[in-house]
Amino acid sequence: MISVTRKSHFNAAHRLHNTEWSDEKNDKFYGLCNNKNYHGHNYDLEVTVKGDIDPESGYLVDMKVLSNIIEENICSRFDHKNLNLDTSEFKNLIPTAENIAVVIWSILREKIDKKLELSIRLFETPRNFVEYSG
Repeated sequence: MISVTRKSHFNAAHRLHNTEWSDEKNDKFYGLCNNKNYHGHNYDLEVTVKGDIDPESGYLVDMKVLSNIIEENICSRFDHKNLNLDTSEFKNLIPTAENIAVVIWSILREKIDKKLELSIRLFETPRNFVEYSG
């Protein structure tokens, strides 16, 4: 088994707010991330696939193809968007880093060969990141 990773990047705004909670509870729990005017992040994304090297091509996966899948399905979808307002994925889902990672993984899982294991790492800041592998 071998794994390869492709890095990518997108910028997006969001607000962490649970509509089932009072404004006071949201403010106390989410703090600055509950800003009514939203706030943004420069997200770094690492997409890792794992499997067996194809003996004919010598590749696990064509990195250009993987790059295109990420660009077309993630970056173009979320880059320079307000996740709460501009995307269907987060109309009813709080766009925490954890939920964003699960959504990204789910989108990519549909586009990447099922024989390959898939995991993602999403950096919300240089010090804060989440990993998800399904």
